[in-house]
Amino acid sequence: MRKLLIIDDEKPVRQSIATFLEDSGYSVVEAENGPHGLSRFGKGDIDLVITDLRMPGMDGVSVLRNLRESSTDTPVIVISGAGVMSDVVTALRLGASDYLIKPIVDMEVLEHSIEKALERKDLVAQNKKYRDKLESANKGLRENLRVLERDQVAGRQVQRRLLPHPQTTAEGYSVAHHIAPSLYLSGDFVDYAHISKRYLAFYLADVSGHGASSAFVTIWLKHLVSRMVREEGLFADHESFEHGTNNMLEYVNHELNEISLNHHLTFFVGVIDTHTHDMRYVVAGHLPMPILVKDGKAEYLSGQGKPVGIFKDVSWQVHSMQLPEQFSLVCFSDGVLEILPDGALQKKEAHLLELMTQKAQNLETVCDALAIKDVSETPDDIAILTITRGF
Repeated sequence: MRKLLIIDDEKPVRQSIATFLEDSGYSVVEAENGPHGLSRFGKGDIDLVITDLRMPGMDGVSVLRNLRESSTDTPVIVISGAGVMSDVVTALRLGASDYLIKPIVDMEVLEHSIEKALERKDLVAQNKKYRDKLESANKGLRENLRVLERDQVAGRQVQRRLLPHPQTTAEGYSVAHHIAPSLYLSGDFVDYAHISKRYLAFYLADVSGHGASSAFVTIWLKHLVSRMVREEGLFADHESFEHGTNNMLEYVNHELNEISLNHHLTFFVGVIDTHTHDMRYVVAGHLPMPILVKDGKAEYLSGQGKPVGIFKDVSWQVHSMQLPEQFSLVCFSDGVLEILPDGALQKKEAHLLELMTQKAQNLETVCDALAIKDVSETPDDIAILTITRGF
């Protein structure tokens, strides 16, 4: 039940209004003057105030001013006699909800005004409640974003520490890489190592998707391949040199299907015998193909194979080639195609081949040719791996 406060010095008027409103279902409190009304209002639980404007001592305008100092959301309806319109204007400026002219002939007009004022009050209260909820939700969201940012920073630091350092072998092979993530974390990953001081093994992997879930797969991949190298002697002898690229992908594919990470990977995996300069490599759904630059000419390596993590019991063809005394091998993830000029895939690949013919001497020249450092946002991760000798 809504409680109304009626302030009017004329007792018959006050009582007639109170009687009608009580019959209409309201709880009514009466006050014969301004100070008494303000005192009763100060006790709380008043939903709406009805006050006369012309009263001895403290008039209705003064009552309204005092009410507004203690409560800005309680609706106030003023009742004025004829000839006091200036006071009505003042009351409305002070926030009165409505005004009625005395004497009130039709009490239903007063009841309608009360209903509308209380509806507005309820709407204001609901809006405030919604704003408070929204602010609370926004505060929680901001805190969650801060937690996420901290997690992203930590994840990025872990991922960076897992990436290898540029390396040069005694036989003159130089390996380097660059990764430009589309988000804070990257689903592209590269790794390489000179094993047994003879076999230069390397891979470039592109995990499906973006962000944290893809980055976690790269961390899992690093751990898995490192364990194969450490515990199973991957790429540590001639036998593994010949077949290790396929064995590695078969094992990764088996593990990926077993644990159901809901991601697949594309790969280019290679190993070079730095003593004989032979190379073995496999391709697993990788695009674009690596580019070999020698004698001033650039060409894509040949090969194809299914991505890793989709099909069970898959094997990949091991390709072999003899590397020249001077060459540059440049591997890209497919994100590089997104920053090339618009056009069909064949045109993009032809443009990339042309760039590498002129600018494949080392990682720095490759990045300059593609203007990687000038790209602020990319729709996909970009990974570049370069292996050079004799430049």
